[in-house]
Amino acid sequence: MTERIIFHIDVNNAFLSWTAVLLLKNGYKQDIRKIPSIIGGDETKRHGIVLAKSPVAKKFGIKTAETLYEAKKKCKTLQIFPANYEWYYQKSNELYNYLKTFTPIIERYSIDECFLDMTGTNYLYHDYLALAHNIKDEIKAKFGYTVNIGIGNNKLCAKMASDFEKPDKVHTLFKDEIASKLWPLSVGDLFMCGKRTKEELNKMHIYTIKDLASTNEKLLEKKFKSQGHYLKEASLGIDNSKVEQKNSKNQSISISETLPFDLIDEDKIKNVLFRQTEEVARQLRKQNLFTTTIAVIYKNNQFISYSAQTKLDNATNNTKVIYETVLSILEKSYKQDPLRLLGVRLSGLCNSKETQLSLFTEDKKEDKEDDQLIQKTMDTINEKFGKAIVTKASLKVIGEAKTKNRYK
Repeated sequence: MTERIIFHIDVNNAFLSWTAVLLLKNGYKQDIRKIPSIIGGDETKRHGIVLAKSPVAKKFGIKTAETLYEAKKKCKTLQIFPANYEWYYQKSNELYNYLKTFTPIIERYSIDECFLDMTGTNYLYHDYLALAHNIKDEIKAKFGYTVNIGIGNNKLCAKMASDFEKPDKVHTLFKDEIASKLWPLSVGDLFMCGKRTKEELNKMHIYTIKDLASTNEKLLEKKFKSQGHYLKEASLGIDNSKVEQKNSKNQSISISETLPFDLIDEDKIKNVLFRQTEEVARQLRKQNLFTTTIAVIYKNNQFISYSAQTKLDNATNNTKVIYETVLSILEKSYKQDPLRLLGVRLSGLCNSKETQLSLFTEDKKEDKEDDQLIQKTMDTINEKFGKAIVTKASLKVIGEAKTKNRYK
């Protein structure tokens, strides 16, 4: 059986690095990665937060997610730059398309991370370590920013390896390296082991990943329920999950944004969701896919996450239908708490428009075909001249009508 080879590519300090690339491209004289700088919200508003920080800013004790007000108190010369999500998505797509040239089996794990399944490509690439260094160096030369690359026999080990030392590094974590490279780490460094879990493990006198690997699984399951099994297997470097290709039927298309300030105004929330819906619907049509399940994802200012979803009767890739569903989910699930993250996820993807016929469904084929043609035309224009250059006017008023009806 061929041994699995997985790469994990992680952009170093993505938001700040990508902003630096854009500024330099536009003639800015300083590389903001080399000065005290952060990516954040409006610096005139005290409730904005730090989304990313330069290595120099880190030396002043500035931390991600603290307020801009607190950050500026630590460094009087701190420079603050706004987030540019459209540019970030563009750079993310650019990286994804570049990495696709090495293997067709690629998973975009987040906006700045990808997994590559290189299994069985040894006839093309005789030295995976050399290949990873070449990829890393070419990204730096071609795109102007650095990445870390982790190599392992599964996704967990590849991701852990990419975090060993930053920036601009390649690391391995193969099966025969678990004891020497993984086990000495703090248990809190294990992927998906959060702060609270670490504290509970420490109370059990489990401080390193080796301690965790030596702990009876039944004891872990008694304390952590189903998470106990994951903790045990992860500590041993075991992970059987697949790299999910973009065109997989089980794949989801999602987009989320960390907000630079507390967001509670529903009109502004709808604006963010509208922009996100346009993007995920465009990606859906680009892949000739349809969605059957739509979800809205929230994270409040206490960093508590929750979500809600709706399963559709009819699969769709129509922006209007998706946005109307998003607004319906918002109306039923939003807890009126200040938000720090918003997202839209499309799942249950399929290659054909499956329709459940109903006596009460008006299905005007000509209208739907016209609408599809209009949307594809808009997609073509937006791809050529920039996203959201053209938008159907009917979409713009959906959110307004929902708001007016709700408060009548």
